[in-house]
Amino acid sequence: MHVHPNIKWTTFLKDVLICSLGAYGGPEAHYGVFTDQMIVKKKYLTEDELVELIALTGILPGPSSTQTIISIGYKVGGPLLAFLTLLVWALPAIILMTLFSFMYEFLIRINLDSNGLRYIGPMAVGFIAVAAYRIGRKVIQGYLTLSLFLMAGITTFFLREPWIFPLVLIIGGLATALAAKEKGIWHHVKLNPPWKYVIIFGLIALGTWITSYFIDNRILFIFDHFYRYGYLVIGGGQVVIPYMFTDLVEIFNFMSADEFLTGFGLAQGIPGPMFSFSAYAGGLAGREFSSFTQVMTALAAGLGIFLPGTLLIFFVYPMWEQLKSMKGIKLSLAGITAVAGGLITTAAIILMRESGFTIDNLIVFGLTVLLLLTKKVPAPILVLLAIIMGFVI
Repeated sequence: MHVHPNIKWTTFLKDVLICSLGAYGGPEAHYGVFTDQMIVKKKYLTEDELVELIALTGILPGPSSTQTIISIGYKVGGPLLAFLTLLVWALPAIILMTLFSFMYEFLIRINLDSNGLRYIGPMAVGFIAVAAYRIGRKVIQGYLTLSLFLMAGITTFFLREPWIFPLVLIIGGLATALAAKEKGIWHHVKLNPPWKYVIIFGLIALGTWITSYFIDNRILFIFDHFYRYGYLVIGGGQVVIPYMFTDLVEIFNFMSADEFLTGFGLAQGIPGPMFSFSAYAGGLAGREFSSFTQVMTALAAGLGIFLPGTLLIFFVYPMWEQLKSMKGIKLSLAGITAVAGGLITTAAIILMRESGFTIDNLIVFGLTVLLLLTKKVPAPILVLLAIIMGFVI
């Protein structure tokens, strides 16, 4: 581990806040902000080091761009600064999305029809479709990755069980590693693992699962499920969406498909990590109780979904210099990202079906895709336009 003692933590955390407030869209957009602020302006790391961190977080469960910036914090000041980096990076978006979870009740109280938010759903699907297109164009590099892309998309379209998502990601990684037919790709390397983080990770996972099974408490239930989302999903916020939709909308009925899509659409228009959407979803899952419970379920969801990836980074990052020499990891990454592209594509199709293939929804979807691909309108403006259209038309 290379710690930089000459860098003031307050200065670094201010730069993290700048990244958080300027990071719209998914991980790819976030990496652009990191490059500008952390490499070009402040030189906390090199471009090669950033690419290596992106490769590392790409194969770990959890929010990839969040894990990347946590890793930068770990590189600069160790685990404590890494944890503070997580708070500064994620809290602004989590607070905003917690407030948004009260939005529907607020609209009812002021006698304003929440149907005015109906176009945020198809707009959100436009974001997912563009993410699928960009990832697909990047990861499909031959017949094998194309096959994995299609396999993942078709499989998860028909099989909506939660366990299917991590399974197809593992299959994708193994497929490209085995297809290389190279020997010694998993050669032995000398490591000194910080096992305490894995122990904490496992104790929380097992403890909350057992406790929530015997104790009927909504806050604990939400923390347990969102913690599970955090360690079962590889990739950015778009990848976790189909998993969360199946659980929260189709199985537990904590919210409607429209409410789910509205929250995801709003998350596109605020800066910070996409996983902040969890605070909105967690808040809606606790709204049948008191306002205090709603705030606590929102915070429990936010903490739950970010914590596993953070603990995994604390475990893996100190060993990264040795691990990245293993060719098997690099080969597996091609299959994992191809599968992730397929998952996102299917998510766009399913969520558009839930939103409804009406003429006006298709127009909003098409305009969103067009504006995103031409990069002429920033995400917050798109969200604002979708809200205005919903209340005006």
